[in-house]
Amino acid sequence: MDLGIAGKRAVVCASSKGLGLGCAEALAQAGVHLVMNARGAEALEASAEAIRTAYGVEVQTVAADVTTEAGQAALIAAAGDADILVNNAGGPPPGMWHDWDRDDFIKALDANMLAPIALIKALVPGMMDRGWGRVVNITSQSVKAPIPVLGLSNSARAGLTGYVAGTSRQVANKCVTINNLLPGIHATDRADALDGGVVAAKGITLDEARAERAATIPAGRYGTREEFGAACAFLCSQHAGFIVGQNLLLDGGATVATI
Repeated sequence: MDLGIAGKRAVVCASSKGLGLGCAEALAQAGVHLVMNARGAEALEASAEAIRTAYGVEVQTVAADVTTEAGQAALIAAAGDADILVNNAGGPPPGMWHDWDRDDFIKALDANMLAPIALIKALVPGMMDRGWGRVVNITSQSVKAPIPVLGLSNSARAGLTGYVAGTSRQVANKCVTINNLLPGIHATDRADALDGGVVAAKGITLDEARAERAATIPAGRYGTREEFGAACAFLCSQHAGFIVGQNLLLDGGATVATI
């Protein structure tokens, strides 16, 4: 399918690896020029060069922490007249409800709620002026069904979801859509970290921890960054203009819900 977005410009956050990289690769395959962001310059440039070589699109890199004002300013300056924004950030650490203090919550909010909102506020007005735009926020299945040990993530990502629910409906008449992708477990570093916690807690091997988690997923496996990226690219396409303020689960059926 021709997504109809060749030649457009996308900002993709946390895109040196994992789900962000999957989104960057899928957009590049559709002919989209990229501004890729991550904190680690070396890994970021390596991923950017691989995309340039594979797809022949322009790729600019911004090594910066977008939870900070300086990082946001650097990325916004590089974004220019971006048509597409993919917000993404690693999740906060797991724990129990009594483990976290105010500073922990502020860090989670900065990364998983306030930074995405800052980028939306900076880039969406230009999209509205030009009469077309796409924003995709990578959140988590936990906004549909909270994960007890991920209370920080549950809280911050649910806050972003509430913001998007209202905002998306205020900008849709300018052909700008804002939607959320809700990943379950995918084969990424984040999954390795969570599975590592199970290894430590239960005294089992990493393969055993992965098999145990995969058994809870109706699809019987972890997701891949490639299939996640393809879903992101579709939401950014010309074909998704009537999808507004939605939360699309990509979790292999792990979240049990009728709607």
